[in-house]
This record gives sequence, C-alpha cells and structure tokens, in this order.
Amino acid sequence: MLRLRPLAAFMLAIPLLACAAGTADNTDSVRQAFEKKFPQRQVQAVRATPVTGIYEIVLPDRQVVYADAKVKHLFVGDLIDVDARQSLTEARVAELSKVDWKNLPLDLAFKEVRGNGSRKLAVFSDPDCPFCKRLERDSLKGVTNVTIYTFLYPLTSLHPDAMHKSAQILCSSNPQAAWSDFMLNDKPLAGDGKCAAADKLASIQQLAEKLGISGTPALVFPNGQLVSGAIPKADVEKLLNSK
Repeated sequence: MLRLRPLAAFMLAIPLLACAAGTADNTDSVRQAFEKKFPQRQVQAVRATPVTGIYEIVLPDRQVVYADAKVKHLFVGDLIDVDARQSLTEARVAELSKVDWKNLPLDLAFKEVRGNGSRKLAVFSDPDCPFCKRLERDSLKGVTNVTIYTFLYPLTSLHPDAMHKSAQILCSSNPQAAWSDFMLNDKPLAGDGKCAAADKLASIQQLAEKLGISGTPALVFPNGQLVSGAIPKADVEKLLNSK
C-alpha cells in the first residue's frame, strides 16, 4: 500500500498525453492478467487510457480502476486531465451510469403531472428515507411543467417498515395522492398493503439493481443521467432542461 500512493500521485500529476494511438491494443491480455490475479472479480470492460501504457478496467457496480499492461501495479482513484481540470474517472462513471429512458418500465411507477408535464423525471424513492422527504419537500417544491414518475424502492435493510408502507401506497385508490400526503404532510397510511399492485415492488427492486441503484433517492433524467441524493432545486431544474 505504501508503494501505491506515490505511484498513484505521479500518475495523477502528469499531464495526459493527447495521443495514445500508438499504444498497442493489449486489452485482452490486460483482462486475462487481471482475472488471473483477481479471479473473484468480474471484469466488465478494459480499454486504453490517454496515458500510454495505462489501462482502464471496469468492475461491477461501476468501479473503475487502472493498471499497467501486465497488471503489476493497480491504481485506485481519479485519473485527472490536468489541462482540462477534469476527472476522467468521474466522466467514465457517469457514462457507465447512463440509463436508457426509452426502456424504463414506467408502468411500474405512479406519476404526477405538474403544469403541462412536458419535462420528465423518474425518482426511485423510499417512504422512510429522510433524504427522500427532503427531495419532495425542498428540491421538488415549486418545480412545474414536469411529469414525475415515482418508483417505490424500499431499502428494508435500513428501514424495516418501508416495504409495508410502500405496499400500502401502491394498494391505495390513488397512490400518488397517498404518497404526497405521507411525504409532505405526514398523513398516516391506511390499508393492509395486500393487493396485486404491491407485486410491482419486486420488479422495481430488480430494476434498481440492474441500473446499479443502491440508495435513495435516485433521480433519472431523459438524457440518461442518473443522479443520487436530494440535490438542490437549482440542480434539478438544470438537469430537467438539459438535453
């Protein structure tokens, strides 16, 4: 570990080379070397970086690491383009996190149409998540001309009663109204939560896992951007207007 830090620091400090075309395509051998040394880790993708001789390795859950051609050294951290003042690692993770809006099963969500509903937003939320309440009460307050699709994604490991509450919401006569009353006004939920609509929760959980969503709230925008957390209202507006 002591050797990794100076190597990583050197790697991050040097300006990125503008041309890496001369680098041989060793991606297959890098993959094989990594999998041989770390058989428990599944490699999803390997590609050359702008730094000659350094390769990007994508692991499950969008983890990005870097290695030399023989995987003798492994770098964990951000790869920085010094001239552009940009983290190439952050950009890559954002790319890997993109969601194909057209393939979202919106029938699993309930929706709220505000104003003309022209803008779109999907939110994965948990009724017992305090940050989800902050999103509803602060970040989304006053946001109009938007259609919001809410996917109930209870995190039972953190909120044991969230599954039952989610089922109560889905089984109500108006899930959107029940959701808003509970999240905005703390109105108690009613019903036993037993109905066919509650079966959607299992499908939503599978969807969230497929998209790599492990926390709430998680916001998905039509441009494919996936954002975690109760981001400020100004950021919500900016992302809703982005193409």
